[in-house]
Amino acid sequence: MEHHEPNITNALRLRDLGIDSRNEHLVFMRRDCPVCVAEGFNALSRVRVASPNKRLAASLIVVDDPGRLRADELGLSTGAIRFLNAAEGDLLTLSHLGDLASMSDIRRKIFGGTLDEDSFRRIVADVTNLSLSNVQLSAFITACAADRMSADEVVFLTRSMIGVGDRLYWDKPAVFDKHSVGGLPGNRTTPIVVAIAAAAGLTIPKTSSRAITSPAGTADTMETLTNVDLGIDEIRKVVELEGGCLAWGGAVKLSPADDILVRVQRALDIDSEGQMIASVLSKKAAAGSTSVVIDIPVGPTAKVRSREAGESLAEVMGAVGREVGLQIDAVITDGSQPVGRGIGPALEAREVLAVLRNETDAPLDLAEKSFMLAGRLIGMSREGNAGSGYAIARGILESGEAWEKFVRICEAQGGLKQPPTARHRFEVKADRSGTVVSINNRKLSRTAKLSGAPGSPAAGILLNIKLDDPVRAGDTLFEVHAEAEGELAYSLEYLKENTDVLEIK
Repeated sequence: MEHHEPNITNALRLRDLGIDSRNEHLVFMRRDCPVCVAEGFNALSRVRVASPNKRLAASLIVVDDPGRLRADELGLSTGAIRFLNAAEGDLLTLSHLGDLASMSDIRRKIFGGTLDEDSFRRIVADVTNLSLSNVQLSAFITACAADRMSADEVVFLTRSMIGVGDRLYWDKPAVFDKHSVGGLPGNRTTPIVVAIAAAAGLTIPKTSSRAITSPAGTADTMETLTNVDLGIDEIRKVVELEGGCLAWGGAVKLSPADDILVRVQRALDIDSEGQMIASVLSKKAAAGSTSVVIDIPVGPTAKVRSREAGESLAEVMGAVGREVGLQIDAVITDGSQPVGRGIGPALEAREVLAVLRNETDAPLDLAEKSFMLAGRLIGMSREGNAGSGYAIARGILESGEAWEKFVRICEAQGGLKQPPTARHRFEVKADRSGTVVSINNRKLSRTAKLSGAPGSPAAGILLNIKLDDPVRAGDTLFEVHAEAEGELAYSLEYLKENTDVLEIK
């Protein structure tokens, strides 16, 4: 990236406007500002802003209200002020940004070209330092969506994402992790698996993401139970004390480019397979893991639609994992319907607690899947068959050891609390008698999101049925939970327009 020293006449005094723009730096200037006029800056121009010791790229927002800024002032978003270590009143200089080398790489990808490792390093570096605007990030994500990335490109992206952040190192011969590729409502096995694995003596420093396109991520669910906002030193302390943790990955700089890309993917509602693989494996490698079990749910309305596609994804994940030093055990699971009954942070958290406490009404499918995945981790740790640990995992849970371990992990992270309850509930009833023959995962997730999940932790869906269940007209199929009447209305309006969320014959 070339840098030309700006003319000192292009200097303005900083005014802190108190504006948070998340993962994009913004600069605010008056339309009649002499720098704006002299340089020909327009709204959304890409501008270089420099303090005496640091510089950044920002998108320009033009201000017409003279009461907000004087002509000799500029405003910056709060993240930009922190990045420059600047304070109100500091003199900052401005210039045209010029072309970024990474944008040439992105344009090449847009037009069907392939990128080498240096190209991905440039892109990831500019993603991390926020030199790319959200529009430019969207172009990169879209250019890599579907099957537009080769296996080599996924490896290059993964290595580049590992290289720009912090890394955790453990004085252990093996460190374990578990991940689901998503696309299946409920399916909140991770807290149960971590508790079982840690109780079995495995080291499992679990850092999880928040939801991208789903009603809840593991971090969203765990946040209704304990503090997940842990720094690296806190993660290390909890893991050294209890063998495992359940933390939000965004609170630490493990593969920080991923957190920025995830925010844009969430806004676009796009899941790119290549970027998903790089996202998952870069976080695992950066967290110091050596062995990872990957859950790949396959079903007609899951993220992965066919067994063939699941097997292909498993093969690519295994190959990329080997290139970055990870042993991958990818297991294809049933994605034809939600796992458990709850969909949404608090509703899923209640089911996690029910399984861990061995409660009689705990969902059996959630428990069984957790035994299987935890068992595969235990099998990997003992160099046996990947499935040989099932009985050990089940025994640890049924004995109460997993619950005790989970409580200790939560206490080490700041204490165990009860998940919240929604203020509004609506029962969706069967309009006919028959058998449940299909459940549309995507539309059920959409309904839960419209009800407020995951932003409102108590919102979501509570299912009363499973595939092949008999129902009578008037039976409650599921409940919609919401914190606000407006969000409840949004979800119910969606259900009126989408009558195939469940199919009864």
